[in-house]
Amino acid sequence: MNTIYSIRQPVTTFTSVTEENQINYQRIEQAIRYLEENFQRQPALEEVAEKIHVSPFHFQRMFTEWAGISPKRFLQFLTIDFLKEKLQESKNLVEAAEAAGLSSQSRVYDLFTTLEAVTPQEYKQRGSGIRIEYGFHETPFGKCLIGITERGICWLSFLTGEQDPRVELENMKHHWNNSVFHEDQFLTQAFIEKIFAPTATSQKLHLLVKGTNFQVKVWEALLRIPTGSVTTYQTIANSVNNPKALQAIGSAVGSNHIAYLIPCHRVIRKDGILGEYRWSSVKKKSIIGWEMAKAVGE
Repeated sequence: MNTIYSIRQPVTTFTSVTEENQINYQRIEQAIRYLEENFQRQPALEEVAEKIHVSPFHFQRMFTEWAGISPKRFLQFLTIDFLKEKLQESKNLVEAAEAAGLSSQSRVYDLFTTLEAVTPQEYKQRGSGIRIEYGFHETPFGKCLIGITERGICWLSFLTGEQDPRVELENMKHHWNNSVFHEDQFLTQAFIEKIFAPTATSQKLHLLVKGTNFQVKVWEALLRIPTGSVTTYQTIANSVNNPKALQAIGSAVGSNHIAYLIPCHRVIRKDGILGEYRWSSVKKKSIIGWEMAKAVGE
């Protein structure tokens, strides 16, 4: 049976978002791509700065302000050997939680998250009667589209490259195809600040997702991956009691329509390769490296 759930998700601390940060992120993404393509010969800071058309001093300062660490250290987080170590750490965390009787951290997770299923009739209406306020905003990872209902955030996606924003808006409308849509930049900006620049008094966020029971179970499992950690498709499959359903797991991860908050970016291949991402592989590297840097800082 297909179901819609409302999910309450904890927030963590992020740096504030400004227009300057957005411009810098575009350059940072270019730098990450260049560093990755030329990692074996370890390009100098001056070379990378020249490629993104800024001075070496400005590039170093810009990157460090964004990530909290140097470009070289950031790239080390994305090497295969380091990611394999992180995978092992994550596995040990899960095993430790199970040994403590927490059932894959489910009890810890329940402290922050509640699930509410709507009736089958509500699902059959395919979004009918739901009003969605939406807006386009800058984030530490480029421009995004966010959709809000009275029951919570129902959409969050990143625009890629020079993508026409109207294309992403149509994607959201297709997913919630019988809903009523209304642009409200003022309302949605408040949610963007709660997500990417929360304060100590910020309230927990509520998410509204639409998917099959299996998809929702996978997305629920994604919420249990700690910030700054990564896991494998196999681990997710084991956590939902479908160890052989790797293809279905991958499909469910890729179908996630609330980026970042439901952290599908934290799922990588067991060989330590990051793999693809619905909103571009470079953005996946940016988010993972950024989160790891913040976790180290904390």
